[in-house]
Amino acid sequence: MRECSRLSRRAVLGLTAAALPLSTATEAAAATPVVGGESLARTGVQVRGASGLPRKLTAQAWLVADCESGEVLAAFNAHRRLAPASTLKMLFADTVLKKFPRTERYKVTDADLADVPAGSSLVGIKPGITYTVEQLWQGVFLRSGNDAVHVLSRMNGGIARTVAEMQAKAEDLQALDTHVVSPDGFDHKGQLSSAYDLTLFARHGLKDADFRGYCGTRTADFPAGGKRTFQIQNTDRLLTGAWGLKTYDGLIGVKNGYTSHAGNTFTGAATRGGRTLLVTVMHPESGGNAVYEHTAALLDWGFTHGRSAQPVGRLVEPLSEGGAGASPAPARKAVQAAAAAPGPASRGGSAWQVAEGAAGALAVLGLGAWALRRRRARAATAPEENGAGPRDAV
Repeated sequence: MRECSRLSRRAVLGLTAAALPLSTATEAAAATPVVGGESLARTGVQVRGASGLPRKLTAQAWLVADCESGEVLAAFNAHRRLAPASTLKMLFADTVLKKFPRTERYKVTDADLADVPAGSSLVGIKPGITYTVEQLWQGVFLRSGNDAVHVLSRMNGGIARTVAEMQAKAEDLQALDTHVVSPDGFDHKGQLSSAYDLTLFARHGLKDADFRGYCGTRTADFPAGGKRTFQIQNTDRLLTGAWGLKTYDGLIGVKNGYTSHAGNTFTGAATRGGRTLLVTVMHPESGGNAVYEHTAALLDWGFTHGRSAQPVGRLVEPLSEGGAGASPAPARKAVQAAAAAPGPASRGGSAWQVAEGAAGALAVLGLGAWALRRRRARAATAPEENGAGPRDAV
């Protein structure tokens, strides 16, 4: 279900189970899998067999995983749905990157840039200038340029088509916490993802040589018209050492993000001793360098203490590549059977016992859907209530 106002499959099943008799509800709950493993659905820190996790982590969600095996070594609120900011550009690249050859050239028009949100981060694309696809992707990865995203989206058939394809790609990757509203990650009501899903996007992207090359590029020369160029620098501070941070040894990418609504988000990957780890950090309390400092601390933990950690979950494989889907079909069958079965009233029970059957389930679903829509609406607009407006979506 793609609309943010609709219930997720997991939420529908949970609400239905709440309305059913205890035995049926237990059966439905047991049959409802969580993508990546049941532990990842729990709140709080999930770690097993290892100690030494950084103590001063203020992020609302984070995750550490082994890139090759997909094992999740530790996590905190892995499936919590939060605004992703420009880390969503990883999904944009997963979806569009292979559609155009690097050497293809495109002359930008005013129409290509007409829908770029005010306050966006920009690489500096100008109408009338011809760019290669490689240069456009450098604008996406290095400067998090929403202008570059919109040009590539127009080349791909438009914003609406690109958003639909990104949502379909997310579903194929089994990133079921993600709802795409715009391809650039800029603040839009209902645009959400999770630490788990962002890590899926990064892992999938890093399998591609072009994706890996772009996200690890520190600087590039960008067209300014005629034969002139200007230098652009990657906004990933762990990669460049900007803003007083040291570069992280072995870092290979991947993508940072920031808006005043979403706060800071970051997914980073690093290799040491032949082992590559992925870390996603979302919404630390303090601004500035906190998202990078948290990421570096979790990478350090993963390369040391994390070696003894027993996995608490797993990054699943895409459905199109043979990944086993976390299908809720068994639970749906249990719900349907319960709704069709004769209620207690057929054996002399009261009218209230009948309401505990199918009708009760429908009533609770209706109330639950209404409450969940209100809660999601508050969650999506909460940053607006603190007086901060959208700006600088990187």
